[in-house]
Amino acid sequence: MSPSSVSPSVDTSSQPTLTASASFATTHWSVVLAAGGDSPESTAALERLCRAYWYPLYVYVRRSGYGAHDAQDLTQAFFSEILRKNYFRAADRERGKFRSFLLTSLRHFLTHEWEKARAGKRGGGVSQIHLDDPVVEDCYRQECGTGGTPERLYDRAWALRLFEQGLARLRQECVEQGKTRQFDQLKNYLTQEPAPDGYTAAGASLGLSPNAVAVAVHRLRRRYAFMVREAIAQTVGKPSQVDEELGYLISLICD
Repeated sequence: MSPSSVSPSVDTSSQPTLTASASFATTHWSVVLAAGGDSPESTAALERLCRAYWYPLYVYVRRSGYGAHDAQDLTQAFFSEILRKNYFRAADRERGKFRSFLLTSLRHFLTHEWEKARAGKRGGGVSQIHLDDPVVEDCYRQECGTGGTPERLYDRAWALRLFEQGLARLRQECVEQGKTRQFDQLKNYLTQEPAPDGYTAAGASLGLSPNAVAVAVHRLRRRYAFMVREAIAQTVGKPSQVDEELGYLISLICD
C-alpha cells in the first residue's frame, strides 16, 4: 500500500453515467445486498470490497488511539469477523453506502466484539489480509500527519484508495492497448494542466504533435473519470448516489 500520488480533478460533465439498471445490478455491493449473504457470489463480492478498502479501516482504528501493532490486529480481526458473520444484514438496502456501513460495523466491533474475536479462533476459515507494518505505517504517517478526526481520515483514506483503483485500471487498459509509455508520460496531466510548452515536450518524447498529445490527454481524462465512477458504483446502494459520493470524496482530497 502506498499513498496516492495523484490528487483527483475529475471532470464528469461529459462522462458516460452508471445509471443503467443492467450495469448497476452487477456491482459488488448490490450483489451483497440482493443476496443477503446467502450465496457464494455475495460472499465473494463482499470479500473483494473488504480487500479493496481495508486500509481506511486501519486508519480509523489507528487514529482512534491504538498503536500500530494493535491497530493491525484489530483490522485483521474485523476483516475476518465481517466475512464470517452476517454483519451486512443490518445494511440499509435502499440507501446504504458500503463506506458508511463498514464504518458503522467497525465501531460496533470495537465496542462489543473485539474481546470475543480475540478469545475465539481468529479467521474462521476466511483468507487473511497480511499487513506489512513498515509500509502501512509509512503510508499512515504520510496521509494522516496533518490531523483530523478518525471519521474524516477514514473517509479521506477511502477516497484515496478509490482514485488509486481508477488510476490502476486506466493504466492496465493502456498496457493492454500497447500504450504503456504514453500513459506513464501523460498521467500527470490527468489532474493538472500542462506548463507552457508541456505538450510540446511530451510530444517530442512520444513522437506526437502537441495537438495529438492534447487529444490523448483528453481521452485519458475521460476514461479516468469513467473508471472512478465505476469504482464508486461498486460501493453505493443505488445509481443515483454515484454523483453525490463522487462530489463528497473529491472534496475530502481537495480540501
